Amino acid sequence: MKRLLVPLFLLLSACSTAPPRHLPPVIDGRSGEPVPEPAPGVPYAIPDEPVATPVPPPALGGGAVVALLDQADGYHQSGDSNNEAATIERALRIEPKNAGLWTRLAAVRLDQNRPQQAEQLALKSNALAGGDRVLQARNWRLVAQARWALNDSAGARAAEQKASDLGG
Repeated sequence: MKRLLVPLFLLLSACSTAPPRHLPPVIDGRSGEPVPEPAPGVPYAIPDEPVATPVPPPALGGGAVVALLDQADGYHQSGDSNNEAATIERALRIEPKNAGLWTRLAAVRLDQNRPQQAEQLALKSNALAGGDRVLQARNWRLVAQARWALNDSAGARAAEQKASDLGG
């Protein structure tokens, strides 16, 4: 039995050491060139001027999301808010970071007399909206409507003020 365990132990101990990991290079955000590694123990230099925010890549869903929104528009025109919401939710599964889709779903939830959900969806949209002040203002107006429906007049007025501050 000992004869079998010793080779097994040696075999397993040889497998336990992982090869060294090599990290990808640091890329300069302005030039797109790799930054040379500093000497050991020296941190990377941080540039004085801010680096421009990269433009996000185009949406992956593209045509599928547009088709779903066209379908949702048809449901909206016919007053079928349940299918409208379900269709927007399908679009969100394709583009979950699309702030405009979250706003649209918030508006549908408000139409369905579901103000708590509407408020949360509008706030989620704001979290994803980046610097889109028009969309943020629209979301704050939806939050205000939801809060009025929930008899939260102070919260509704605060949301209206935020929409106004954004120019909406």
